[in-house]
Amino acid sequence: MSTTSDTIPSISALLSLSDSQYRIYDIGRRVDKISKEQFERIEAAQLPYPYPIQGHALLAIAFWQKQSTSPYLWFVKLPLDERGLLNQGARNHFIAIIIEALGENLSVNPTEQQEALLKKNPYHFTPAQYKLAAVNSIVSKSLKQSASKFYVPAQTYLSGVNGWDAWPEVGVQGVADFAFRLSETDNAKVLTDALHILPEEVLLPLCSALENIILPADVIQQITTRFQLAQSNEKHTESIALLRALASSTQNPFSEQCITNLLTRDSLNNDILIIIAGRLWPILADEALLFIYLEHLTKENDNELFSAIFKDLVAIPMIRPVLLQAIRSPKRSPALAQAIGMLFKD
Repeated sequence: MSTTSDTIPSISALLSLSDSQYRIYDIGRRVDKISKEQFERIEAAQLPYPYPIQGHALLAIAFWQKQSTSPYLWFVKLPLDERGLLNQGARNHFIAIIIEALGENLSVNPTEQQEALLKKNPYHFTPAQYKLAAVNSIVSKSLKQSASKFYVPAQTYLSGVNGWDAWPEVGVQGVADFAFRLSETDNAKVLTDALHILPEEVLLPLCSALENIILPADVIQQITTRFQLAQSNEKHTESIALLRALASSTQNPFSEQCITNLLTRDSLNNDILIIIAGRLWPILADEALLFIYLEHLTKENDNELFSAIFKDLVAIPMIRPVLLQAIRSPKRSPALAQAIGMLFKD
């Protein structure tokens, strides 16, 4: 028996048919907007998914009808094939589940019961709290809506007027709202002035939000200064958070210098190596830095870590050609050649 899903070839078409306005975001690594044109090409298997993570595309889909005041959010996890292209069968199955849950009239706002059905489908996932906060913030900002009620308390706290011990009044959503509104009023200056003194309880969620934003130079300078201090004082958790905060700002000269200095150290712990691959991967498009990074991976003789990170990086379209060229290069050290050989042993 034919169903409506047979005539709907893509998620993009499904959303258009429902007369919805929509935005697509990758939320697997950072929160990155994917343009409609790019997403249509991804869906048509004309383009590998740009931000794969563990063989999947993790998407936030925000959609709304024109008369609606607030968007619905779907969090969708779809498998990719070995070329990094969207698995068409899984995508079609997802569409069929949506149509079964919502019925043929896709223009109606989902009822609570329909929402519950949608959330039971195998492609739905629940993001971490900080990712959810970031998506809420970026969607409300892009739709020119007001920030949440948590924004003003976070802004007030970060201005320091109530003292730095007043952090219990600050919520994760408020911190995310502040980060995504860094260009408003004097928020960038407020942040620049606060970064050197913030307690970890606020610094950590703040860095999780900042990783999704291209930051002003003054903010990056403060982050890298505090990062160096945290490294000197062996504040491991703080170091990792501050490094993550640079994730969308790797092309800034201050970020580049900080990460390059880090890579030229004698040794790096595994958490930092994982963060560089998982969040700061654009820096590894530079072949010289990629070589230094790969040499770090070989130092612990941890073939499992090397293999996991190699598989992660080689799946990223931006890094794949540089990485494949690097592993064939005569410049590789014997240790790197051996680690690469282990990859292909099986």
